[in-house]
Amino acid sequence: MKNLVVLSGAGISAESGIKTFRDSGGLWEGHDVMEVATPQAWHRNKELVLEFYNQRRKQERECKPNLAHQILVELEEHFSVHVITQNVDSLHERAGSTQVLHLHGELNKAQSTLDPRLIYELDHWELKLGDKCEKGSQLRPHVVWFGEAVPNMLPAIQIAQKADIFLVVGTSLQVYPAADLVSYVPENTPLYLVDPNPPTYRLPKNATFINQVATEGMKILKNELLNLS
Repeated sequence: MKNLVVLSGAGISAESGIKTFRDSGGLWEGHDVMEVATPQAWHRNKELVLEFYNQRRKQERECKPNLAHQILVELEEHFSVHVITQNVDSLHERAGSTQVLHLHGELNKAQSTLDPRLIYELDHWELKLGDKCEKGSQLRPHVVWFGEAVPNMLPAIQIAQKADIFLVVGTSLQVYPAADLVSYVPENTPLYLVDPNPPTYRLPKNATFINQVATEGMKILKNELLNLS
């Protein structure tokens, strides 16, 4: 089976009702991203940061995967599908995708502030001050904040390098280092971009642009990809 590597972004989750920073001018529920999603914000006001992610977690649990997520699952019958997502929600997994790599962390997990290797699944939506890891330090959201390194970038590059087909859906390729993954895809590999906004950069010759939201674009793309399987 051919390797279909998918880079997904906020646009694929937006159709499930999950709000995005970019669509709201960098605000989420009235909060500037720098107030709630940086290491500095955490040191300044842990309670605010925890509440911000609690509300995101609560909202995510009320949302369901959409058709775009489901089509990626259906494509596993014809391709070895690897999803690299910039999203912290669990919609890909809940839809049934079996190979998902989260670049920016996972909303439904917490990590130790003392030892980031200690990661815990959350079976509830609230994370509070006083919730501690086994070493006694405060738990924080398992999310890569602005200004932090992206630990999963290397495995993502290794996946991109093995792509037979590379698909970008729901992201405008403006967030780095994730956007740089395209440069690691083997030369002349078919590249597809699904986005409602035309790219602001010149597409390579091997790229096909589908000017649609994720659900509509994936319906179009599914038929085209089946011809390549």
